[in-house]
Amino acid sequence: MNVTLRTPKMTREQFLDWVERQEAPYEFDGFEPVAMTGGNRRHARTCRNLVLAIGTRLQGSSCELLPEAGVATIGSAVRYPDALITCTQGPSLDRLMPGVVVVFEVISPTSGRTDRNVKLREYRAVASIRRYVILDNEGPDLTVYARTGPDQEWTAIALTAGDVLAIPEAGIEAPVDEFYRGVSFDEDAPA
Repeated sequence: MNVTLRTPKMTREQFLDWVERQEAPYEFDGFEPVAMTGGNRRHARTCRNLVLAIGTRLQGSSCELLPEAGVATIGSAVRYPDALITCTQGPSLDRLMPGVVVVFEVISPTSGRTDRNVKLREYRAVASIRRYVILDNEGPDLTVYARTGPDQEWTAIALTAGDVLAIPEAGIEAPVDEFYRGVSFDEDAPA
């Protein structure tokens, strides 16, 4: 059996320096920069609602919601989820967030495989992450992967309209409906 080994084209530090000078968003798979796909209006609205729903509930707490902040994952990989929660304070110029406890990804048909497989594996390797929330862009559905400790396996929970997302790591809950407020899934209707 032949196995092709990939040689990194840059280090994590080189990527972090390089990506600051780019206009388009990129992630780093540990070997080379990977362009992040553009979103649509539905994706943007869902992300906005996520920030409003979770960010508002975290006001005054020791945890904060940060949209599109960097997370160091497996090896040298760097991911920029749609949002994350960290309860660890750090310098304002941190490029990689310490102590991430929850990661949020709004997926689409083009990003679904990566978000459900590759990133699931990568986020599992980050000891501090206790919850990985995938918000579907095709309907009001969430898949929540949760664990109680770094050596534990994920437990998957499916949530939909009318359900409540519990985030005990930050001491908050949010109705699933809030993430999809004003988001239309009917292609013929203006959203």
